[in-house]
Formats: sequence, structure tokens, C-alpha cells
Amino acid sequence: MTAKALLVDDRRENLVALEAILQGLAVETVAVTSGEEALKSLLVDDFAVILLDASMPTMDGFETATHIKQRERTRHIPIIFLTALDYDARLAFRGYQIGAVDFITKPFDPWVLRSKVAVFIDLWQKSAELTAQVADHMAMQDAVKKALALLGSNEIDGAASVLRAAEAKHAVPRMR
Repeated sequence: MTAKALLVDDRRENLVALEAILQGLAVETVAVTSGEEALKSLLVDDFAVILLDASMPTMDGFETATHIKQRERTRHIPIIFLTALDYDARLAFRGYQIGAVDFITKPFDPWVLRSKVAVFIDLWQKSAELTAQVADHMAMQDAVKKALALLGSNEIDGAASVLRAAEAKHAVPRMR
């Protein structure tokens, strides 16, 4: 499964620049031009990180982030605010208060942003792997319970069949 990064900026040229910065990372980018589009994208996709312009018309980045952090499904997605405004400690504080992990002013070093995004991609991938391992473990646990119940009924062939099927499906190394 490939990690995705949601890029949100009302200026198309900024989105193109962000996509160029992230090119070559193990990430699929989804670029949108408004907070409303970002919220819609979050309904259908899972994202490793969100790069969010702080100042946009209609729904600014702060309002968008507030909505993101209010939803159970999206509240844990890291948000990096990007802004062309001069650094303002009050704006940065507001972003951090909402739940952003960083607040970066333009112009910024593209390699720094790329490195930060790479960390969140790596964390997302490790989390996805762990979630898959937990699901496999739970499925194996269910198979063992079924097999034990069959063994309790002296259905040895049925128990062996259940365990073989689980082993094949979940690629469990054979014990010798």
C-alpha cells in the first residue's frame, strides 16, 4: 500500500512546486485547491501527511485543520502548515494549538520539507505494516480457537484442515 500526501493550496503553481519537491519519495500526492476539497478527499482516502496552506480564501487552513482534527478518522494525520506570510508567532501558535506538527514560512528549504514528509511517510508505512500484522495475528488466533474446538470434538482432520488453511492464508512459517 502506497502512502498518500494531501497537498492543499489555493494557488496551482504552489501545488506543482510541492509535487516536484516530493517527487521520488514513496508517496502518492493528491493536490486540491481549497479546504472544502481537502475535507472531501479525507472522506475517501487515508493520508500519511497533510501539507496545508494557512491562508486561503473561503475556508482558510486553520478552519480546515480544525475540521480535520474534529473527525475521529482524521484527527491523527500530521498537518504541516505552509504560509507565504511573514513569520508571526501568533499564527504559528494558533496552528500548533489546532494540532499541527509544524508551521513553515515561505520561502523554505525544499530539502527540509522533503525530509519532514519522508519521516511521516515512514511512520505511516510502519503503522500500516503493524496493523496488517495485528490482523494476521487475530485471524490466526481465531483459527487456533476453531481448531481447538474441533479437537475437543475429536475432529482431528477438521482441526488440521483449519490450521493448514490459516497457515497458507497468513504465510506463517512452519514449525519443525
